[in-house]
Amino acid sequence: MMQRGDLVAVSLQGDCGKPRPALIVQTDLLADLNSLVLCPVTSELHTAAFRVTVEPTSANGLRVLSQVMVDKLFTVPRIKVSEPFGRLEDDRMRAVDKALLLVVGLI
Repeated sequence: MMQRGDLVAVSLQGDCGKPRPALIVQTDLLADLNSLVLCPVTSELHTAAFRVTVEPTSANGLRVLSQVMVDKLFTVPRIKVSEPFGRLEDDRMRAVDKALLLVVGLI
């Protein structure tokens, strides 16, 4: 079962169908929906308050230093998303939560 904080692979429109990692940010309370809200993950690093840097670990399954692009939220059907390959560490998930508040204008 996919949960908030899981890292998955998904092919986004405009990425030439190339699968990329993404972070599930949708609440687990919406597990019955046919779609998921995700943030893409990139290895192109930028300095910005809404980008959360993540070191690769065996727990998260990332291969290189990456950033969660919190400013690029998107929704896709669950069937387009792979099974989780890793999970974001708690401290990095808290940083994503703070960035989400900034991006959607709640702070």
